[in-house]
Amino acid sequence: VQLVESGGGLVQAGGSLRLSCVVSPSTSRIKEMGWYRQAPGKQRELVAVITNGGGSTNYADSVKGRFTITRDNAKNTLYLQMNSLKVEDTAVYFCNAVEERLADIDHWGQGTQVTVSS
Repeated sequence: VQLVESGGGLVQAGGSLRLSCVVSPSTSRIKEMGWYRQAPGKQRELVAVITNGGGSTNYADSVKGRFTITRDNAKNTLYLQMNSLKVEDTAVYFCNAVEERLADIDHWGQGTQVTVSS
């Protein structure tokens, strides 16, 4: 399983960005996907997760009401719509996919930089 993120960039506070993560070869064995972020000098933290089929989502308190996670299994793609961005949202954002096997396997993308300026 390979994950490739895109959509990061530089945006002013209050602006919006949409991140995408394409999963190859497919999401057929992926039971859960999520977005994590890591700011300089900080640990990687959960931003949002979504189960297969999109039936259940969970968000970090810091992004609730501003970010929306969705997935399109037909396109093998995970999205993160980020609105009302704040300077503190600046980080490298990573896509994660949990592959269902006898023992679950975590897969990570290479990350995409999001920088929010004041």
